[in-house]
Amino acid sequence: MDWLVVVLNFIGQQILNVPAYLIGIITAAGLIALRRNSGQVIGGALKAALGFFILGVGATVVTGSLDPLGKLILTVTGAQGVIPTNEVITAMAQEQFGAQSAYVLTFGFLIMLALARFTPLKYVFLTGHHMVFMATMLTVILSVGLGQGLDWLVVLLGAVLLGVIMVIMPAFLHPWTKKITGNDTIAIGHFGSLGYIAAGAVGQATGKRSKSAEDIQFPQGLKFLRDSMVATSLSMVMIYMVFTIWGLIALPPAEALAIFDAADAGAFIMAGFKQALMFGVGVAVILYGVRTVLGELVPAFQGIAAKVVPGAKAALDIPIVFPFGANAVLIGFLSSFTGGLIALGILAIWLNPAFGLALILPGMVPHFFTGGGAGVYGNATGGRRGAMLGGFVNGMIITILPAILLLVLGKFGLANSTFGDADFGWFGTLIGVSLSGRPAVGAVLTILIATALVTAAIIFQRRVVDAGWVPGAKRDAWLAEAKEAEAEAKESEKSEAKQPSPAA
Repeated sequence: MDWLVVVLNFIGQQILNVPAYLIGIITAAGLIALRRNSGQVIGGALKAALGFFILGVGATVVTGSLDPLGKLILTVTGAQGVIPTNEVITAMAQEQFGAQSAYVLTFGFLIMLALARFTPLKYVFLTGHHMVFMATMLTVILSVGLGQGLDWLVVLLGAVLLGVIMVIMPAFLHPWTKKITGNDTIAIGHFGSLGYIAAGAVGQATGKRSKSAEDIQFPQGLKFLRDSMVATSLSMVMIYMVFTIWGLIALPPAEALAIFDAADAGAFIMAGFKQALMFGVGVAVILYGVRTVLGELVPAFQGIAAKVVPGAKAALDIPIVFPFGANAVLIGFLSSFTGGLIALGILAIWLNPAFGLALILPGMVPHFFTGGGAGVYGNATGGRRGAMLGGFVNGMIITILPAILLLVLGKFGLANSTFGDADFGWFGTLIGVSLSGRPAVGAVLTILIATALVTAAIIFQRRVVDAGWVPGAKRDAWLAEAKEAEAEAKESEKSEAKQPSPAA
């Protein structure tokens, strides 16, 4: 059976783990189902794959510009703790649990397709790297929780749990996603969904009379800030300059210069300036990649929906929503990072001494992607206030939940790192706690959890999503009234201007 492990590992790691390949295959299948000719199939599949590679290049540029900033901030402030990194903990776990996680990943994908085909949860999760992260986490928790000699049960339960989480989270998030996109063609498949739901809910509760972050009015001299790439780059320049100058003042010269591998203070400052501009470049590339992917994948997915999973919706990575709120992305990112810092203070002052929770340091990359997404969701229901508070709440969530999850992972031999995004935190902790007793009881509890989650998601889909519930409807009504009043005021001004002035 070694050959089967090799094949499944190849499929899981080299195909399913590369979103571009997966998107290309799905696009080709959809175009074939639509009976397009071979040239259209090849061209559409390649363009969709290239779009996702473009998105990945943008993400790499953003990550490359944020990593030095994160290192600089931690060095200047002297903060100590754990930075949640999905890639690092996955690599650590793959050494011991690689074979089982390959089975879990492959069979979990098939179970997801079956659930999408035979239940109202018509979501096809296509964010490949998040599939790998979740499959690895579930494999580790189940392998250690159930004990040795039960690999078949680990694969069975892991695949079921993975398939379940991949269809239920896009469903729970979908009312807010439809609010953002304005249609029902795509969904979000990203395991930061709890943070996005919280952001949308907070925006709805607090931003009933708050205008959209995209409608920010700039003075005449600042009109250039309406260009999202310029505004984003300028904001990062200011952040970088604050910490580069702080670093030169607070750190020994050699230690400060080593962060950017700079020869002198001038080179150090300009290296920070360049990284800030590269951040803006990365965001612009991400937005272009998103547009390319959507232009090819959404039409092709009609074929999948018609032939394989009727009514299917592609559940894609979180940057897909970034073009719908460029200003909100920046607001959400900065607010999420602020929330992470405050949550770190809560951990240090209270939760660490009282409950032994680890100190979770805010990583710039997870706060940008999940915080930016939370900003868009908060803005959709609560405008600028929603973007700010939604991002802040997300930052709190992705700091506290990884600390709780680390307690579970520590029991399973992974105490030096943890998964960062919100859904890993709550789902991993829930499964880990259910396996804290006897293995047989734990196995039954995991099945009950999966059943309960699917049932709840189906009820939510039918009674909320399909019923057409619109988050933030009261705010929409207020905005409509405000626009109508504004239009009437302008018409009144025009009428008064046209009337002849009275004779002297």
